[in-house]
Amino acid sequence: MHRGCIVVGKVQCDGCHRFLEHGERYLVIDDEKGNSRRFCVDCCFERGYASYRMERGEKIVTFSPAD
Repeated sequence: MHRGCIVVGKVQCDGCHRFLEHGERYLVIDDEKGNSRRFCVDCCFERGYASYRMERGEKIVTFSPAD
């Protein structure tokens, strides 16, 4: 399961291992065994989990799969 989240506490990216700042967006991926991995936006783009989408005339980042 993929969930897009916003940092409100201490969160570290499992890809680049940097600590994310308050208010920054990140993705949580849960596997079947209940393990969670967290990725910053940059790591999501590198792995293909994030993309840009045009919405209301603006280019936004989305963690949803492309249509």
